[in-house]
Amino acid sequence: MTAPRSGDLLYVTRPASVQFINPIFFRVIRVLGWRTYDGWLWLEGYQLNIKGDAVARRAIFVQQAGLRSGDLRAACEAVPLAQGGSG
Repeated sequence: MTAPRSGDLLYVTRPASVQFINPIFFRVIRVLGWRTYDGWLWLEGYQLNIKGDAVARRAIFVQQAGLRSGDLRAACEAVPLAQGGSG
């Protein structure tokens, strides 16, 4: 993946960093210019829920090579509706 930019939606998983055993969707606000190891980035942004709503603002430390583009629409289709829901 190319370097993330403001507004990008990412699906952050374990290949990006071991802390993401449970993957998250992440909307990038900015790439922080902090010095770090080659191939690693500090990103500031919002963690999103499956609906695309921001649930937490955070900074994450990730390997650029492990980042994936996010697709909330596909993720929403993969999540079954609750019983009795009117989806």
